[in-house]
Amino acid sequence: MVTGPVQQPSVVARPRVAHPAGLPADPHSIGLPGAPRPAGLTGDVHALGRAVAVANTEPRWREEVLLRLRPVRQGFAEHVRVTEGPSGLYRELLTQSPRLDHGVRLLTREHVAIVAAILAVQQIAERPEAHPDELRHRAGHLLRGLARHRRRGADLLWEAYQTDLGGET
Repeated sequence: MVTGPVQQPSVVARPRVAHPAGLPADPHSIGLPGAPRPAGLTGDVHALGRAVAVANTEPRWREEVLLRLRPVRQGFAEHVRVTEGPSGLYRELLTQSPRLDHGVRLLTREHVAIVAAILAVQQIAERPEAHPDELRHRAGHLLRGLARHRRRGADLLWEAYQTDLGGET
């Protein structure tokens, strides 16, 4: 059970290695090799955003987008498992604070929409005839949905653990 503010490191050092497809690990990153980058799903989402931004301006951009989408898909699947699982965060929240039921249901519905958006980006990137603007549009929808979901989840946690409902002073 979380009883106070939860803080996680926002950056970690990740070494750069070449990808099996011969693409550089992160040709659009800023900084020196081994410099701190956002960790986990957040870092993967940023990398996907950079890959989408250069779509059609570099050779093999489709492969790069698909390469960057894979960890986003896997990280989000893990997020869903941790939050919706039998002993997941949402169950704990509802046990401690039943008033958050509406917010939990909203986040759960967003999970379905985000998974569909990830699949849509993947399908477009896999189609050789798809126009890069279509990919940018769909990926933008996905990235905005992920950002909104992250914000709503953080707000829900804040409400659950930081809201003063009265009583002790």
